Amino acid sequence: MSAAAELASLIRERGPAVVLSGAGMSTESGIPDFRSAGGLWQEVDPYAVASIDAFNRDPLRVWRWYGQRIGVLVAAEPNEGHLALARLEHAGHVRAVATQNIDALHPRAGSEDVIELHGSIRRFECLSCGAHETLDGVLEQLREREAPVCPVCGAVLKPGVVMFGELLPLDAMARAERLCRETGLLLVLGSSLEVWPVAGLPDETLRTGGSLAIVNLGETPYDDAAALVVHERTAAVLAEVAALLASGAGGTPQTEPHRGMTAPWSPPGRTTT
Repeated sequence: MSAAAELASLIRERGPAVVLSGAGMSTESGIPDFRSAGGLWQEVDPYAVASIDAFNRDPLRVWRWYGQRIGVLVAAEPNEGHLALARLEHAGHVRAVATQNIDALHPRAGSEDVIELHGSIRRFECLSCGAHETLDGVLEQLREREAPVCPVCGAVLKPGVVMFGELLPLDAMARAERLCRETGLLLVLGSSLEVWPVAGLPDETLRTGGSLAIVNLGETPYDDAAALVVHERTAAVLAEVAALLASGAGGTPQTEPHRGMTAPWSPPGRTTT
């Protein structure tokens, strides 16, 4: 049985799934990831251009880097994996998507219940007066200046994303934790599961008896605890899974896990940013 057929069978047996997606979900849309060889953090110090301290100290320097990144994100299009997830949600096989990505490709592909754990490029905020600006408004400003400013008070706008040194949005994280506790299957897509606190979400599923499936090119700290691990292209696997489930050819439910969970389960060591 192919890896996609195994995953389709697992979704039939344990779904609807909750999805957790990371940077590897969007690399096939031309968006570089952060930590792999050739990733963004190989070229620049993240604390110099993507931390809240750096923004407060020198927002123009942050925007000289961030302005270029926004151009890449805006030019990207949802790939076949994003589109397949939207089809799976509409068919009732996916309950919600919690994502570490800020590129808004999940909602653009048609996914309706998307929890943006690290924020989104669709929103920008003023730390001085609390006003907000839209992506279109910021893009218009960037045609004429290095950094967009608040239309109300004139202060430099902050990208509406979680920077190093900031907490994740509490409501979004709380909902993701609750969904992971409730689901019978957490499907991790393109995440190294190394950045906390999001990396702890699989624990919520495992502790309540749910299953974990991982599709990622590289290994993760949770591979040994997963019912299924697939080291293949995320987009191709999801497209095949969606086609199998749409045709009713999801395979027979598994009786033995692809990779057994050790007991008792203890979470892997934490890597913080």
